[in-house]
Amino acid sequence: MQTTLEHTRDERELFNKNRRFYDSLWSGARLVEPQRFNTWALVQSLLPESGRRLEVAPGLRPRLPIDGTQFVDISESALAKLRERGAQVAMSQVTALPFADSSFDLVCALDIIEHVEDDDGALSELCRVASAGAHVVVSMPLHASRWTQFDDFVGHKRRYEPAELIAKLEQHGLVVERSAVFGMQPPSSRLVDIGMWWLLHHREHAMWWYNRAFMPLGLRLQKELALSPGMIDLAEVDEILLVCRTAPSPSGRGLG
Repeated sequence: MQTTLEHTRDERELFNKNRRFYDSLWSGARLVEPQRFNTWALVQSLLPESGRRLEVAPGLRPRLPIDGTQFVDISESALAKLRERGAQVAMSQVTALPFADSSFDLVCALDIIEHVEDDDGALSELCRVASAGAHVVVSMPLHASRWTQFDDFVGHKRRYEPAELIAKLEQHGLVVERSAVFGMQPPSSRLVDIGMWWLLHHREHAMWWYNRAFMPLGLRLQKELALSPGMIDLAEVDEILLVCRTAPSPSGRGLG
């Protein structure tokens, strides 16, 4: 009983920490159109004919088309701006999605699984709302040895060890079709340290520079997303993007 109460308290504290951080981040941010990200070509290749698609925790950096996609987030600041843009939005956590089973043929959840206490619950929900043979696109940071202040500050709960991640995906019936190195975090730990100092001591100014200067610069300097079949070698990868499929229907008729 005590362990359950402690787990619930930890989960609530982590949720509140994430909500505070992202409400603050998105309240002063501008919506970035999905076409500006290096994931756009991939997204276009995955769009289902049915139009049934979901993106979880997009903030103001959605990767799926704004028109016709269902978006879910915990930040009211982000949802309000997406709503103004005409998006379909709902406030919810990834561990309790407000949709029926098999509601979507494409599910996207980037940079979210590592934020929640119950990552198995999150993956279960993503798979539950995905139809048989649907694509599920996820990303997550790797290697606990690479943990920095940045992970703490943005509300990460964990970094995954490669073997752990592979086992977890198999446990939830997700088959990796393609993968790629991902993420926009500066490669220099020194730059991260400088950024963290500004966030901790001059937060308002740091957020202004992030939203008005560093994010636009990061978009311009993005490298092309280099997708490879199956799982790439994860030994030196800081963050991974995975294009997965759920199991096909018993009749063998998965999505085309």
